[in-house]
Amino acid sequence: MSETRARPPVEIGLNAAVVAISGGRPSILAISGDGPDGRDALPFGPFDPRQHRTFETSLRASVEAQTALKLGYIEQLYTFGDRGRQKLPDEAGTHMVSVGYLALTRTDAEATEQLAEAGAAWRDWYRYLPWEDWRQGRPAVIDQIILPALQNWAAEPPPEERAGAAPSPRTRMRLAFGLDDFPWDEERVLERYELLYEAGLAEEAVTDGRGTSCLSAPGVAMRHDHRRILATAMARLRGKIKYRPVIFELMAPEFTLTELQASVEAISGRHLHKQNFRRLVEGAELVEPTGGSTSATGGRPAALFRFRRRILEERPAPGLKVGMR
Repeated sequence: MSETRARPPVEIGLNAAVVAISGGRPSILAISGDGPDGRDALPFGPFDPRQHRTFETSLRASVEAQTALKLGYIEQLYTFGDRGRQKLPDEAGTHMVSVGYLALTRTDAEATEQLAEAGAAWRDWYRYLPWEDWRQGRPAVIDQIILPALQNWAAEPPPEERAGAAPSPRTRMRLAFGLDDFPWDEERVLERYELLYEAGLAEEAVTDGRGTSCLSAPGVAMRHDHRRILATAMARLRGKIKYRPVIFELMAPEFTLTELQASVEAISGRHLHKQNFRRLVEGAELVEPTGGSTSATGGRPAALFRFRRRILEERPAPGLKVGMR
């Protein structure tokens, strides 16, 4: 009888990419790093079917226990279970398969204080993926660091597992970073991160043994594969705001059109022309005036608006189709 290898035990975990707009910045809820590498992590908790009937109720409970934050809107993203994601030598111990979620919420001063007490904080998500922020134009890091390094990587003989694979690294670069005749596609967040990871240009790749040095690696690394989960969440939300009114899950009940535009720009990572944006909002009939105004900006009083919820009954896919290709 041939000797069979014992299969490692598998545990199901739940990760939450919790997004909010904080001070005009697209923010992700991060648990401060307390391990040997000091890296930030997304809120995480194991699923115990003896305590919770569904993944969703378990996720809400674990996030509240870790951060004192009660989640609002959530949706499932993807299941992350690649070998090595927990960085255990020889895959010793339990293999953790994680179900990732996207969650949207609003911030306030009291909640922020509670987060700090729980060891959590809102972090600008572009600190982890800086090449995704095009609000002030094309990020310099793309031409100064990323593309030269990717070109060197693409010129090397491919490893056995990549040999003959399609598309080629150069084609993937063109699609991911909008080179030659290809436009920049803000929804290809995950493709860009995975390209950098495969090329050994992400610090996580060094930890995984896929690279030898990342002294100039762009962006702040996260624990395990949490930056990949963040990239997945960012891509999902950027696509979602074009077809569903989820952006209003991040807005206060009343807001100005300038605040709404800034929030859409923060999530999409692109600058939007003011008048074009206002025509887009008016044409989509997603908001309605409250009759009030605010002088908080210090200039002329700005009209206040709210989300027009009746749109959900009138149209199957209401959203702000910014940057449609």
